[in-house]
Amino acid sequence: MTGVLVTVPATTANLGSGFDALGMALGIRDEVEFEVRPDGLVVEVSGEGRDLPTDESHLVVRAFRAACERLDVSVPGLRLRCRNAIPHARGLGSSAGAVVAGVAAGYALAGHELDTSALQLAAEFEGHADNAAAALFGGVALAWTQGDRFRAVRLDPHPALAPVVLVPEQESATTTTRGLLPASVPHADAAFAVGRAALAVHALTADPSLLLDALADRLHEPYRESAWPATYALVKALRAAGVPAAVSGAGPTVLALPEDGKLPEGVNVSGFTAHHVPVAPEGVRVAPLG
Repeated sequence: MTGVLVTVPATTANLGSGFDALGMALGIRDEVEFEVRPDGLVVEVSGEGRDLPTDESHLVVRAFRAACERLDVSVPGLRLRCRNAIPHARGLGSSAGAVVAGVAAGYALAGHELDTSALQLAAEFEGHADNAAAALFGGVALAWTQGDRFRAVRLDPHPALAPVVLVPEQESATTTTRGLLPASVPHADAAFAVGRAALAVHALTADPSLLLDALADRLHEPYRESAWPATYALVKALRAAGVPAAVSGAGPTVLALPEDGKLPEGVNVSGFTAHHVPVAPEGVRVAPLG
């Protein structure tokens, strides 16, 4: 192939106490065209993140080059057209989506199927595999590490899940919010997190009526509250109104999973834009360009 069209979903990670372990794909997709050229690099960006670099430092390009190098395929020149729909720096996996798009294109142009090595490569860019696995496989992803290897499995989401993402104007940086986390947590909080993360797997796949309990967290959300007070105030207000809610990834977006897909009246969501989006059953998609 001389070119591919890649579409990749937004993702929400952690899902309460499933820190660096649980992710879910959402029905917002970036589209990226990769066209092989005789030489040079042209990067065009529209939609979200239009201030992104247009040289070799572009994250999609970096991931694509890494995949090509890993698979020993030469691409002398490249035209990249990015049509971005995933909000950037909001906790919706825009970076993971960019990495997965680049890796998937490299694998396709090399004639390789996406496999566990693709997950390994994508997760190496992120440092953890929850968003990357959800973007690769779709649905609900459960990720873990085994030695220096990243592993993940895809789980079928319950069909009644009706996510609402509440996106603020402010942007975030995972490196900044991760720096707010302590080196250790009380044993009682760790035990709480283990139980709620396990419950979240069951609630997301089999019994959404348990989501309010399942999305509760003591492992990371309380420590990040100072970074995004409005985000945490909204999470608390939604939960007080009986709506399962959590911080999406490192924030500042809020993930809500109301039973009927509707937010209750009386909860102040000013400063946030609500997007009703389905769970994406499919992860990254690759098709020949043209």
